[in-house]
Amino acid sequence: MADQLAFTKGHGTENDFVLVPDLDGTHDLMPSQAALLADRRAGIGGDGVIRVVPTVAASEESVRAQASEARWFMDYRNADGSAAEMCGNGTRVFAAYLRREGLESASAFAIATRSGVKRVRFEADGLIAVNLGPWRFADPENAGDDGIDALVHVPGHDPFSAVSLDLGNPHTVVALPETVDLNSLDLTSPPVVNPVPPQGTNVEFVRPRGLGHISMRVHERGVGETRSCGTGACAAALATRLWAGAGAPDTWIVDVPGGRLRVTALPGQEVELAGPAALVADGVTNLV
Repeated sequence: MADQLAFTKGHGTENDFVLVPDLDGTHDLMPSQAALLADRRAGIGGDGVIRVVPTVAASEESVRAQASEARWFMDYRNADGSAAEMCGNGTRVFAAYLRREGLESASAFAIATRSGVKRVRFEADGLIAVNLGPWRFADPENAGDDGIDALVHVPGHDPFSAVSLDLGNPHTVVALPETVDLNSLDLTSPPVVNPVPPQGTNVEFVRPRGLGHISMRVHERGVGETRSCGTGACAAALATRLWAGAGAPDTWIVDVPGGRLRVTALPGQEVELAGPAALVADGVTNLV
């Protein structure tokens, strides 16, 4: 890869990303390069890195197979440089970049990810909605019985009960007891999840605010605590909807440290995420 690399910095509810255009699909990113770009002291800084690449040029056959539906592949990397399936907030930032650059002009289109095609819709109020596709409980039998299939350990607290979900990437959602302050949790180190998820997990901590309204903090695998997590907000809303029981709404407002998101449970066990996206800077950096 050339030493000079163009980039765009963007965020969705302060979940921030470095976007790197590779419009001819010839300049892949090594994990060390992605990690450098995401480094907040030595690089540009971000919770993740998104390479913008034609779907037909993706290295994974499963992604290339999506080319008939989606022209562009969101090649998402965690802040440590590792490849990830997808990112909910990142999909909106990616879509905003495609629209700004004239790579997509319609108000609705599809993008390719490692967890399948995601469909994006630009709303009249400026929000961007993304159908994140199918989701499931990781252990449906236990989740259906009592909504608990894991324990989560955080320093200074007894283990919390939690439920595991798969939204194309893994999540473990904790319903905090009323006696625990959401803002007091120490998330400087990864929460310990038992049983240990084989691919790691994002961990969400939830506080109900009212019917159809929750607050959330999240520790993302390979990143640490972030200001927001789109798939995490969806997991948190879906888990809370389960715990709320019969009559719970399909649409939830999720407040995160970086802003507010809307999550809607769709028919067919799919879920939609809606929120803002902002592109805040463009530049060129040296990459070694």
